[in-house]
Amino acid sequence: MAEERAQRRLAAILAADVVGYSQLMEHDEVGTLVALKARRNRILKPLTAEHHGRIFKVTGDGVLVEFASAVNAVQCAVDLQQAMIAANGDQPEDLHIVLRIGVNLGDVMVEGGDLYGDGVNIAARLEALAEPGSIFISGTAHDHIRNKVKVGFDDLGVQSLKNISEPVRVYRLTLPISTESVDAGQPVQAASDKPSIAVLPFTNMSGDPEQQYFSDGITEDIITELARDRSLLVISRNACFQFRGPATDIAAVRRALGVRYIVEGSVRRAGDRIRVTAQLIDAVSQSHLWAERYDRNIQDIFTVQDEVTRAIVATLLGRLLTIGAEYSRHKPTKDWVAYDCFLQGRNCDYHYDLKQSVELFRRATELDPDFAQAHAWLASQLCFRYLLDESPETIEEAAVHAQRALALNENDAYAHNSMGWAALRRREFDLAGQHFDQAVNLSPHDVSMAVDWANWLMYVNRLDDALGYLGDLLQRDSYPPTYIWEVRGQTQYFLRRHEEAIASLRRMHGKHFWTPMFRAAAFAQLGQETEARRELGDFLEARPKASLDSVAKKLGYADKALGDHLLDGLRKAGLPE
Repeated sequence: MAEERAQRRLAAILAADVVGYSQLMEHDEVGTLVALKARRNRILKPLTAEHHGRIFKVTGDGVLVEFASAVNAVQCAVDLQQAMIAANGDQPEDLHIVLRIGVNLGDVMVEGGDLYGDGVNIAARLEALAEPGSIFISGTAHDHIRNKVKVGFDDLGVQSLKNISEPVRVYRLTLPISTESVDAGQPVQAASDKPSIAVLPFTNMSGDPEQQYFSDGITEDIITELARDRSLLVISRNACFQFRGPATDIAAVRRALGVRYIVEGSVRRAGDRIRVTAQLIDAVSQSHLWAERYDRNIQDIFTVQDEVTRAIVATLLGRLLTIGAEYSRHKPTKDWVAYDCFLQGRNCDYHYDLKQSVELFRRATELDPDFAQAHAWLASQLCFRYLLDESPETIEEAAVHAQRALALNENDAYAHNSMGWAALRRREFDLAGQHFDQAVNLSPHDVSMAVDWANWLMYVNRLDDALGYLGDLLQRDSYPPTYIWEVRGQTQYFLRRHEEAIASLRRMHGKHFWTPMFRAAAFAQLGQETEARRELGDFLEARPKASLDSVAKKLGYADKALGDHLLDGLRKAGLPE
C-alpha cells in the first residue's frame, strides 16, 4: 500500500563522482575539501541553476542532480566536464579533480526532497561504469536527446548493471566543446585532408618531479616545430597536455582530439647526459609506425628535437629527402643552461608565477644575448608586469626586448607576438595589430596567439569580430588556454551581455586579478549587489590599494567608451574613487 501511495514522476538524473577521492584525501585532506567546496560553489551550482536542475543529494565525493529535461541534464554534464578540465589547467597533475558522470531518464519515487528508485540507481551505475573524465548515458536518455543536443555517441551496447533487473543500453558521449555561442558538443575533428597529429606530454623518467618542466618543454618545442609544417594539422599544446602519463588510452585520445596519429615519448636527464625516446602511433590501428631512442650529451638536445620532427614528417608525408632545408633551423641558443632557464620560465608563466618567470627569462637572455625567444617571452612578461607596477620603465624595457627578438629572428611568431603586446601597452594600436596578425600567420595552429589577436580586436572596439573569432577558436579546440574565457567574458561585458560575461569569466581559472574585477562590474550592472561586492572583495584582496582612479590609469582601450562602461560597473559595485 505504501508503494501505491508513493509520489512518482519522470526525471532525468545526473550522477557525478570524483575519481580517486581517497587518494586525494590521503595526499591533502584539508586542501581537497577546500578545492571540492570551491568547485561545487563556483562550477557545479551555477551550472545546475543555468540548466534548471536541482541538487538533491551530496556526499563527500559525489552528487545527484535532478532535471525535468534529459536535454538539460546532458548539456549540464557536458558543461560540467568542460569546466572541470579548465579548472584543472593550472593545477599540478596529482591535484586534478576528475569526474565520472552518468545520466539516466526514468521513473523516480519522491520522498520529501529526496528521490529513489531505478531511475536514480541506473544513473549511479552508469557513473560507476564511466571512464575518468567521461559521460555515460542510458538508452532512454539517448532517445530523448538524439536530435536535440549536438554531441557524438559511442554505442557500448546492452550492459548488465549491478542490482538492476533489466539490461540497459549504454552510450558514451564523445568529448565535446561547451560554449554558449558555438555548437556545443562537437568533438574536435580533423576537418582537413591534412594528416592530424597530437604530441602527448613526454614522460619524465628522471625520478625527480622537479624535472617535469624539462620534459614538458621538450614536448612543447616538438609541437612548435611540427606546427611549422603547413601540410600537417597539429593539435595545440593545451589539448595534448590533457593526456599525461605512461599508460594513456590511445583510443580515448583519438576520440577526444579527433586525430589519426599520436606521438608518445619519454625523457631521462642525468648530469650532462639525456635519453629521449619517441614513437609515432597510428591511432586507428594502434600500430607503431616509427620509434627511436636517442642517447646524447645534453648540449645536443636541439639536434634530437630536429631529428624527431624530421622523422615524424618523413614517416607521415614521405618527404625524407625534401625536408632537410625546411627543418635546418638555427639552434634557439648556443647555451643549454640558458635553454634550461627558458623552459623553467615558460613553466612559471603557465602557473601564473610572473615574478619568477621574469627572473628566469632575464637570466636566459643574460646567458645568451642572441636567444630570440627568451627576449620575446621576457618582453611579454614585462607587458603583464606593467599592469601591476604602472612603471613607464617596465614597458620601455619590454619594447627593447621585443625589438631585440625581432632583430634576431623576424620570422619568429613569438617575437611578433611580444612586439604586439609592447605596442598595445603603449597604445600604438595599428602597430600592435600588425604584429599580432603576423604572429598568427607564422603560427596558425597556436590558439594562444589567436586569442591575443582576438584580445586586440576587443581593445580596438571590434567587439563583434572578436566574439565571432573566439567562437571559431572554441569550435576548433576543445582544450583552449583558460585565458580565452577572460577575453571572451570581457568582450561580452563591453557588448552589454553581462550574464554571458559572468558565465564566461567563471570558466577562467587563473590568478589574474583582472577577472574578479570584471565579474564584480558585470554583477553590479545586473543589480546583483551581494555577488558584486563578493567579487570586488576578491579583487581588492589581490589589489588592496585599487581605486577607480588607479584602474582608469591602466585602461588602454582605443575607444574611451569601453573604459567608461567598466568604470561605471565598478562604481556601482562599490570601488572607491
